[in-house]
Amino acid sequence: MERAMRYIVALFGVLVGYPLGRFIIFHEEIMEYIPIKNHILIYAIVMIATGLILFFLYPILLRALRNLTEDIGYRTRNKNLLVLVPQIIGLILGLVLAFLLSSAFNSFPIPGWQWVISVSLYFIIGYIGWTLPTYHRVDLSTWFMRLRKNRDIPVETKVEINSDNKEIQPKILDTSVIIDGRIIDIYKTQFLEGTLVIPIYVLSELQLISDSSDDLKRSKGRRGLDIVAKLQNEYEDNIVILEEDYPELKDVDSKLIKTAKDLNYKIITNDYNLNKVASLQGIDILNINDLANAVKISVLPGEVIDVSLLKAGKEPGQAVAYLEDGTMIVVENSKHLIGKDLPVIVTSALQTSAGRMIFAKPKGV
Repeated sequence: MERAMRYIVALFGVLVGYPLGRFIIFHEEIMEYIPIKNHILIYAIVMIATGLILFFLYPILLRALRNLTEDIGYRTRNKNLLVLVPQIIGLILGLVLAFLLSSAFNSFPIPGWQWVISVSLYFIIGYIGWTLPTYHRVDLSTWFMRLRKNRDIPVETKVEINSDNKEIQPKILDTSVIIDGRIIDIYKTQFLEGTLVIPIYVLSELQLISDSSDDLKRSKGRRGLDIVAKLQNEYEDNIVILEEDYPELKDVDSKLIKTAKDLNYKIITNDYNLNKVASLQGIDILNINDLANAVKISVLPGEVIDVSLLKAGKEPGQAVAYLEDGTMIVVENSKHLIGKDLPVIVTSALQTSAGRMIFAKPKGV
């Protein structure tokens, strides 16, 4: 298809060469410097030359067109209609202006050039009209809201704001999740909102573990106390030590469930048994291990997957593909295979704050 388009563009170049040839022939000051005086031969040379020029410039023109298309697609992606309206209006005004300007060239002295100039004006001014509003964007939704501000909105379309809405539920940290330590990084990313509650009986259990004669348990207990201290230092206003205890209950899990039910709090835990028991009693549980499983890399090193190479990568020889969920796959030594489907072997995977990235190589290489 691309080869056919290249020949079509070359044919267009040949057609453009005709008015250019007329321009040369009908200007004596130019003809003085041309040794060839045969008009048919001049037409042939100019038309062949313009055709060859566009034939060899086709990859550059195609790349520019793709960049333009991607630019427009990027600007319009995930936008609602009200945001696109100014750009649509700008495009229409640009086309109208191009029509008015192109009509002024109808009397252009060189026959055949009028349509070339017209097409160029429509393309350039139309594109400017489309892109200019993005630099001076007006969200018409705000304007429409102002128009409706003094109108009576039907009851069924009103959205009432209840001042008694529940605040974000505090979360109780159990012993296992404190010792685990990942709660600090998760809270730092602001995926968890609200107050973190550490009951006094959880602190007592950490103190008891840290005083254990077993080296492993003692190390875990001290790590848990260090995590609590770090949370208090970094998020002093959002960390609460709950003093209330339940002496009638012996184990910490029962106390956690009782506290969560009485105060309508959520529990953050890594304990599988606590997770099950609390869930059966209708308590909301946030399990750190479930979160880790949800964001883990979907493929593992050594796994073979089928991909479609779409474009070149940043480094020499690289090609880029994507999984169905949008994860980028960088395939080494495969730039010459762009546009093809092939199996690749995953070599490594990288998780960053910007998203996931997978590195692979063609199978059999």
